[in-house]
Amino acid sequence: MEFKRVVVTGLGALTPIGNSVAEYWNGLVNGVSGAALIKSFDTTHFKTKFACEVKNFDADGFLGRKDARKLDPFVQYALFSTEEAVKDAGLDFSKLDTSRIGVIWGSGIGGLKTFLDEVVNFAKGDGTPKFNPFFIPKMIADIAPGHISIKYGLRGPNFTTVSACASSNNSLIDAFNYLRLGKANMFITGGSEAIINEAGIGGFNAMHALSTRNDDPATASRPFDLDRDGFVAGEGAGTIILEELGHAKARGAKIYAEMVGGGMSADAYHMTAPHPEGLGAALVMKAALEDAGLQPADIDYVNVHGTSTPIGDPQEIKAIQEAFGDHAYKINISSTKSMTGHLLGAAGAVEAIAAILALKNDMVPPTINHFTDDPVFDQRINFTFNKAQKRVVNIAQSNGFGFGGHNASVIFKKYQD
Repeated sequence: MEFKRVVVTGLGALTPIGNSVAEYWNGLVNGVSGAALIKSFDTTHFKTKFACEVKNFDADGFLGRKDARKLDPFVQYALFSTEEAVKDAGLDFSKLDTSRIGVIWGSGIGGLKTFLDEVVNFAKGDGTPKFNPFFIPKMIADIAPGHISIKYGLRGPNFTTVSACASSNNSLIDAFNYLRLGKANMFITGGSEAIINEAGIGGFNAMHALSTRNDDPATASRPFDLDRDGFVAGEGAGTIILEELGHAKARGAKIYAEMVGGGMSADAYHMTAPHPEGLGAALVMKAALEDAGLQPADIDYVNVHGTSTPIGDPQEIKAIQEAFGDHAYKINISSTKSMTGHLLGAAGAVEAIAAILALKNDMVPPTINHFTDDPVFDQRINFTFNKAQKRVVNIAQSNGFGFGGHNASVIFKKYQD
């Protein structure tokens, strides 16, 4: 059968460097770090005392105090970025067939803050179960797309993808596949995460996964730098409106880009560590290229997973060299996590937005905080260190890898009728 074409018609973002798509992109191209000392809880006894928190987000003002109290922050973030994307796409759902509009959302953990608060309250009590009636519906990871569908009256396919830090790349791929198979007309898709709390920071500290550069948080996320010492936790949400091309044209939608492929793979190696030779990462990039009907030489920019961990960064570069061969030296790569931190289940969506905007603006956002070359990396690769670079970007790829060995990669290209 002939696949239908799928295009991007709306974007929304809530990030540590901006509470809208415009602010986010401005932060990226100007190399702004979202990392600072944590304000949301007392970090006195924590190894890591900083993160990339969302700033100046007023949940009560956005949702009303009564409704905000019923929602975990990861759902609040999802609704916020989705409202921007819906407005950006010019959607009037009263004029559309909402039975063919769905929501597929990614979150690696879901309502961690809610879970933490309820368990702490129980532990402080006398053993009598006094749980909030909203405990379970606030916590479960699938509740974000549920609330989005309720708000807009959308009755198409509705579920959450959970694959750790690949979650929202998987949500994009699932939505893309439903659309090109003709199973729906439009999807609200993306991801959200809110793990900057005692359990999230403490848990990742226990794994020795986080940077502990407490004396200089703004430069702590250092992908591909010799002195990288772990990732920086981030939070937020990214929403992408994916739409079947004919449906988009019929309603006169503006089109940012076309989504042309997605790949998925598994490392089948270790619970948390990536395969040392990058086998799963190379496989997923090749799978995405094959799905899109593209050759390695067609790619101009790769928004890499690039978390700033000692073992993760080298395996991804090995994978890029394996997947792209000599063309690895002709593309730009960059890790926008150097600015936003690692948004875990939301990372794929937020970074896909960066790739889409790179296409739109012919601008590659930088990998900031590079101070010292690491001899483990081939410096012929263009890491886009420290400053954004102008170049024609016709096709961009974005990678996401998660604990458990989950890998997902998506590809977008400039739209041509």
